[in-house]
Amino acid sequence: MTPMSQQPPIEQGAAGAPRALAIETRALTKRFGERTAINGVDLRVPAGSAFGFLGPNGAGKTTMIRMLLGLTQADSGTMALLGRPLPAQRAAALAQVGAIVEEPRFHPQLSGEENLRIIAAARGAQVRARIGGALERVGLAARGDEKVKRYSLGMRQRLGVARCLLADPKLLILDEPTNGLDPGGIQEFRQMIRAMVEEEGRTVFLSSHLLDEVEKICDAAAIVDRGRVVAQGPIAELAAGASRQELIIGVDDQALALRALQASALVADVRSEEGALRVALSGDPSCAAALNAELVRAGVGVMRLEPVRQSLEQRFLEVVSGLRAPEQGGAHEVRAAEGLQRCEDGGAGR
Repeated sequence: MTPMSQQPPIEQGAAGAPRALAIETRALTKRFGERTAINGVDLRVPAGSAFGFLGPNGAGKTTMIRMLLGLTQADSGTMALLGRPLPAQRAAALAQVGAIVEEPRFHPQLSGEENLRIIAAARGAQVRARIGGALERVGLAARGDEKVKRYSLGMRQRLGVARCLLADPKLLILDEPTNGLDPGGIQEFRQMIRAMVEEEGRTVFLSSHLLDEVEKICDAAAIVDRGRVVAQGPIAELAAGASRQELIIGVDDQALALRALQASALVADVRSEEGALRVALSGDPSCAAALNAELVRAGVGVMRLEPVRQSLEQRFLEVVSGLRAPEQGGAHEVRAAEGLQRCEDGGAGR
């Protein structure tokens, strides 16, 4: 691979202040025979953040993590962890990294604390002194003396994070960490990750196919599909990039409103939802006022009109291969063009 500069990479943070990158890759590529698992990936993970690596199963998430950890070699491109180029400074970089690849494994006949003592024994007294604090951080202080075979999957996942914390890492890399957890376990895990980022200043890079959890846990994310990063950035910016603008409208007469909305050039789609109407606009959000005027002219009393907050799920469905809704041509394109013109004209009557 082409060597990377040894200067710590930075990006612009809030108010233009420089912000270091915990992970940076450029044109990173990995092939298995004729199949390209990772295809020219440029990734920038800000330090001190929770970052989601989001994609469907088989998108290349675990392969990417294995390359970052030196478990498999990249065919081309460059990468750096915590400002240290890989593989040239891999040992120094990984000394500051804790990782779980797939499900963490332990000696089931030993207690959680005994498992951590085995790891610490090879690393010295300073690491042994962190065992209690690591168990406390992951919420296992009261269960550390129990045998691991009695742990739930969620407890084993948290014990895996505790094992990572023995090295006091600046960067945690977690592969599908909420897989198999029940809702309570997911919530506990979410709170733990946010505390590590906000209270301790660590960077957490986690792969997942669970969109809702990435949106709730992470500050930023990259969406990967078929080995390519198709979008990345702060969660709010990714969600705001969704092209479909929607409104929730509450009316006094749904049947009359439905007829008016289905005939409107401002509307791409409309459906009833929980006592209201969910309307997809054919133009930008400024069409809302014109649409409201149309409903009033049709004799509909509008009691509620509010935009739908764009979700990461919507953006994901738009950009991932094979999941994007097919474009409707012909008459729909004409209606959309008419709708945009009517917004620009201020919603003038037909």
